[in-house]
Amino acid sequence: MSNRFKTFLSSGHSPTLFAAFLYFTFSCCIWVLNGAMAPFISESFQLTPAQKGLMLSIPIIAGALMRFPLGILAQYIGRKNATLVEMGLIAVAMLFGFFMVHSFNDLLAMGVLLGIAGASFGVALSLGSGSFPPQNKGLAMGLVGAGNVGTALSVLVAPPLAQWLGWQAVYGVAAIAILVPMVVMVVFAQEPPDVDSHAGLREHVACLFEKDGWAFSLIYGITFGGFIGLITFLPSYYHDQFSVSKVQAGQLTMLAAFMGAAVRVMGGWISDRWGGVNTLTVVLVVAAVSLALIGLSASSLALTTLLLIVCFAALGAGNGALFQLVPLRWPTTTAVAGSMIGEIGALGGGLVPNAMGLSKQYFGTYLWGFLLFAVLALVMLGVMRVMQIRWTRTWAEKGGRARTAPAVPAAKAASPLRRGAKG
Repeated sequence: MSNRFKTFLSSGHSPTLFAAFLYFTFSCCIWVLNGAMAPFISESFQLTPAQKGLMLSIPIIAGALMRFPLGILAQYIGRKNATLVEMGLIAVAMLFGFFMVHSFNDLLAMGVLLGIAGASFGVALSLGSGSFPPQNKGLAMGLVGAGNVGTALSVLVAPPLAQWLGWQAVYGVAAIAILVPMVVMVVFAQEPPDVDSHAGLREHVACLFEKDGWAFSLIYGITFGGFIGLITFLPSYYHDQFSVSKVQAGQLTMLAAFMGAAVRVMGGWISDRWGGVNTLTVVLVVAAVSLALIGLSASSLALTTLLLIVCFAALGAGNGALFQLVPLRWPTTTAVAGSMIGEIGALGGGLVPNAMGLSKQYFGTYLWGFLLFAVLALVMLGVMRVMQIRWTRTWAEKGGRARTAPAVPAAKAASPLRRGAKG
């Protein structure tokens, strides 16, 4: 371990950082369980492509919508206690899945309950970085955010368990497994001393009254929404399109999911040096081209897998790049702005499995689903390139790098958020 990293760890409370990472990893793992087990579930209930798309989209949408209530709860009882309440609710939800899912409607209800796990993002990042000084918060948030690797673990571990024990039994295993991060949280974590997360509803939604807030949210809808939406969809796609086994479908999905999670930290690091706007420009171009090519290469398993790895690397880097820009744009309200952007952006993930299912059911191919998402990536690229002209005149250097000295117009650029906060 390098001296620089040791210095970083000693600057805050590293046991809390680890507990937050573990909590977020397990939460991500459970959030995408239905996607990981979709081939088994689909076979059990004989689902149509549109029904599969609906089943896979509900946990994503529910998770995005539940982030704000969990954040409010954290303000009243503390972030550490909020994570414990959430993990307790996850355990109860998993028991519902184990004992009560007997029909498609039950499955949809289970999807809503899986959303509880998807609500963890904002609280996990705030808890993990809360005890670190401002100059180290970015790395701390990046390390906690790497808990996205839980999605890769889910698609790797859940299918073999489902084949061995039955897919409903996997919910029971998850109910027991969530006890691990709960115990670590109780024993090692402490409530951070900062009060960055203590913001009311008006402050929380203030950035959505600004064009920049919506631009960031929609870009995140492509990068993170595409990441989580594709992960939930790919096990079904591999199984249906290439007739691989259910376990192999999970293993192939894991290759892409792991790449996306691992590159997230690198995306932030690259953006610090090259600029978030420059990085996102490359990300959106690569994502759009690779998505279109994936749709056109449906006859080749090897080429599809290679293109998906490229696509997920771009999406993962995009997630890191976007959150490099957030503290530059909202320096005094980074947590609340980032939380709302994360919530709205995550909703974009619900579009992916729905679009894929409808494309397959009504056109006989998944191609149009991939092309739709590729077009949306290019649209957001155009929006960002137009808006970055003003960004680089106010709160960022050329390319989206941090300013070496504060600019006078930056205060004006942030004023709508202040007015919203004071309201």
